[in-house]
Amino acid sequence: MIDTLLFPLEWFVALVMVGFHNGLSKIGMNPTSGWTWAFSVVGLVIVLRVLLIPLFVKQIKTSRRMQLIQPEIQAIQKKYKGKKDAESRQKMTEETMELYKRTGTNPFSSCMPILLQAPFFFALFRVLNNLGKIGDGRHKSIGLMTHAAARQAEQSTLFGAKLSDTFLGSHSLAAKVLTMGLIVLMSATMFITQRQLMQKNMPAAALDNPMAKQQKIIMYVMPLFFFVTGPNFPIGVLIYWLTTNLWTMGQQFYVIRRMPAPGSAAEKALEERRRAKGKPMLGAAVSLDKAAAVAAAEVPAEGEDAAKSKVSGQRVQPKKGKRHPTPSTGQPTDISSNGTSGGSTTAVSTSGDTKITTTTAKNVAPPRAKTKRKR
Repeated sequence: MIDTLLFPLEWFVALVMVGFHNGLSKIGMNPTSGWTWAFSVVGLVIVLRVLLIPLFVKQIKTSRRMQLIQPEIQAIQKKYKGKKDAESRQKMTEETMELYKRTGTNPFSSCMPILLQAPFFFALFRVLNNLGKIGDGRHKSIGLMTHAAARQAEQSTLFGAKLSDTFLGSHSLAAKVLTMGLIVLMSATMFITQRQLMQKNMPAAALDNPMAKQQKIIMYVMPLFFFVTGPNFPIGVLIYWLTTNLWTMGQQFYVIRRMPAPGSAAEKALEERRRAKGKPMLGAAVSLDKAAAVAAAEVPAEGEDAAKSKVSGQRVQPKKGKRHPTPSTGQPTDISSNGTSGGSTTAVSTSGDTKITTTTAKNVAPPRAKTKRKR
C-alpha cells in the first residue's frame, strides 16, 4: 500500500535528481563525485520550494489574519473563562470556528508547507535507502534512477561518506562526523527560523495568548525531535532538510523585512529605515488611503439628485435650505434652493460694512382690512 502511494513521488524525486545530475555534469562537474549528487539533492529542494511559493504566500496571509483576530479570540476565551461544563466549551468552540469562517482564517494552514513536503521527504528517504539495492539489481529501477545511475550515486562520496550512510547504520568515522554536523546545523536553522518569526514579526499583544505559547513550545520541541531522529536519516536526506531550512529562513527574513506584521518589532525597524531614507511612513500612507476612501464615499447629494433626474426624466424638487433672519424684521425666512422665499425675491448687495436688502413682493396677497364687529 505504501509502495503504491509513494511510487509517483519516488519517480518525481528520481527524475529531478538525475536531471540535475546530468545538467551539472554537462557544465563540468565530475559525474562520479558526491558533490554532484549532493547538489542534485539541493536542486530537488529548489524545485519543490518554488512549486510551494503560492502556498507560502497563502500561509503569510493566514498568519496575518490570525494576528489581527487575536483580540477577538482572547475576548471569546475571556467570555468562557472558568466555565468547565460541556455546553460552555462547545459554545466557545462554535464561536471560535465561526470567527475563523467569517475572517477566512485557517489556523492549520501555517503547517501546510511542512505537511506537503513530508511525502517528498519520505520518498527521497526511500530512494537513497534503496540505491545499493537498485545498483546491484535487487530492486527495480525508479524512473530515471536506473541501475547504472544508482550504482554511480551509491559509490560517490562526500568528505569520505556516502549519501546513503546514516549515523547508526555506518561504521565510518567520516560518515558519523558528517551526519552529526548536518543534524546540528539542521536543528539550529529550524530553531533560528522559529525564533525569528516570534521575536521580530509578532506584535507584543499576540505573544501573550495560548497560540503563542504553543508556538514557543514548538520552537523548542521540533529541533529536539529532529536532533533525536536525525541519526536514522541518510546523509542525502539530511542535506535535503538542511537546504529547505535555509530556504525557509531566507524566505522568511525577506518577508519580515519587507512586509512585517502590524505592531511588530520588524514594522518599527522598517519605519526607521524609511524615515532615514526620507520616505513616507507606513502609518501616514494608511491614513491617506483611509482619508481618500472617506472622501470618495462622500458624494454630494446634488450630484445624486441630478443623476436621478436624468434617469427618471422628472424635475427634482428643490430642497429647503437653512433658515436665515431677514435684516428688516429679524424673523427667520426660508431660503429655497432657487433663491426665492415665500413668493418673494430678495437681493442683497454688500458694500464695505453696509448691507442693503431689497425685497420685491411677488404674487403676495394684500392684508385683510380689520373691521369692528357690531354688537
